[in-house]
Amino acid sequence: MDKTDKIWLNGKMVNWADAKVHVLAHALNYGTGVFEGIRVYNTPKGPAIFRLKDHVKRLMDGCKVVGIELVFDGKKYGFDDIAEAIKQTVRENKDVDYVKPCIFLSGEEVGINPTNVPVSMSVTAVHMGEYLGKGADKGAKIVTSSWQRPDNLCSPAGAKVNGAYITSCLAKKEALSHGASEAVMLNSNGYIAECTGENIFIYRQGKIQTPDPSNSILQGITRNSIIQVARDLGYTVEETNISRIELLTADEVWMTGTAAEVAPVTYMDERPIGSGEIGPVAKEIRSKFADIVRGKDPKYEAWLDYVN
Repeated sequence: MDKTDKIWLNGKMVNWADAKVHVLAHALNYGTGVFEGIRVYNTPKGPAIFRLKDHVKRLMDGCKVVGIELVFDGKKYGFDDIAEAIKQTVRENKDVDYVKPCIFLSGEEVGINPTNVPVSMSVTAVHMGEYLGKGADKGAKIVTSSWQRPDNLCSPAGAKVNGAYITSCLAKKEALSHGASEAVMLNSNGYIAECTGENIFIYRQGKIQTPDPSNSILQGITRNSIIQVARDLGYTVEETNISRIELLTADEVWMTGTAAEVAPVTYMDERPIGSGEIGPVAKEIRSKFADIVRGKDPKYEAWLDYVN
């Protein structure tokens, strides 16, 4: 990640080094915040934010789930205000490919009670580059994590809540220690849920399958995009339960996420997926997605919000 110059904080653009909160901020101590990660792409019409409206809606829905009011420094913010703050942050920084809005309890509080704690919103734009590192474009290696994906009874699994991502952090660290770039987590019923920051797809017996939302997954915006793109390309796509064995014996596997985009998987738990090479279905979908996000396919123009 490369730093940029300015961060949007409670309605003002501040220098990167000046975007600070107190060490007793409730969100820092208890994880009380909601965030989004959104990709920015260069297109013939200039920088475009991919599916901005969908990300803003999910951010606001997450705040509703957690019970966070959208009032920062005394001003109430609505949908258009948040969308414009994100656009402004992209405009005022150079070489941006990823933007992260975060709404969090910034007030100083000792104790878990989140009631009446002041709220802040920040928007940070950075250059992330290849999220899974160099070489991932040739196929990622993943492992099954010993950490279970938290289910809907113990966390708001369908929202991007800051504190809930400690499980993903632990699973990611575990994967890296085993020489893999990602980990896949099972849910409490033993089915495949998702990776640490990505949804997962398989191609098996002539069909594309991905875990059903009931498996405590985040219903990713890139996931939603790939389901639509794959169906438009003529593939059958099913949302269903997927076992670890089905993942290991699939013809193809790939991950999807804002940061990772479309990332084919060639090895899982030290076993090759299919031939151990990126398969033709993943190649086709990844290529189509790359064209869409860079403004080369007018059919999906509505998914792009141009900054300028």
